[in-house]
Amino acid sequence: MRWIDTHCHLDAREFGLQAQEQRALAATNGVVHCVLPAISANNFEAVRTLAYQTGDSYCLGITPMNVPYAANDALSRLTAAVQAQHDDPRLVAIGEIGLDFFIPDLNKSPWRERQQDFFRSQLKLARAHDLPVVVHARRSADQILKALREVAGPGGHWHGVVHAFNGSFQQARAFIDLGLKLGFGGAVTFDRARQLRSLAVDLPLEAIVLETDAPDMPPHWLYKSAEQRAAGEPQGINSPAELPRIGMEVAALRGISPEALAEATTRNAFEAFPRLRALLMPEAQPD
Repeated sequence: MRWIDTHCHLDAREFGLQAQEQRALAATNGVVHCVLPAISANNFEAVRTLAYQTGDSYCLGITPMNVPYAANDALSRLTAAVQAQHDDPRLVAIGEIGLDFFIPDLNKSPWRERQQDFFRSQLKLARAHDLPVVVHARRSADQILKALREVAGPGGHWHGVVHAFNGSFQQARAFIDLGLKLGFGGAVTFDRARQLRSLAVDLPLEAIVLETDAPDMPPHWLYKSAEQRAAGEPQGINSPAELPRIGMEVAALRGISPEALAEATTRNAFEAFPRLRALLMPEAQPD
């Protein structure tokens, strides 16, 4: 089985010097590729360097959580980096970008408006360079759909992924109709995540990709409750090596084999990020 982790922060400080060790462990579990999104202008070079070291791919973008800390020249630095690296085969998308209205302070002025300005600017950059997008959409699906439609124009479509999707079925269909895939990760492994688990079953198989969001979004077997943490049990650190087990849980929910899910989600990742096919299947490319 070949699995693709479409969202993994392998450069995070939680991994430190063990990033390549964790990536090697994932490879032994059948994870053939990881997509490494940037979160701010300060880690553009880190994700690119790591992608080359591990044979993976990367994205360039500024997350909504980093908007309050972004320097005034952050968007111009992003534009310059994308222009300089546009032809890099390992640059597969603009991301991680989006809107986060779950965090109370980010849902207030001036950060709510600044998030929207950053998001639209990054959507326009993706459009100008014909790159997919990796979208963070927490408590903001309708506003994100509005921006996607307006930037794409009438009849316009997108490539990319809505990361850690947790909206309604109707919102899911709207994203799918725009051409986007929906990312499922550790959150879907919790029994209490009933709506999310229903989505993982009811959505078309061709709309789903898998991700870990490592080191965040741990699956249930790594998660420690507040009481457990207070008692001294450390929170488990998620890693790309957990992706196959997450995939097996999604396959069980859908009543299909892990092999079928791995094949479908790999194909879906190729559709979300067209440059991945050339990286993973160079023999399939025209001379």
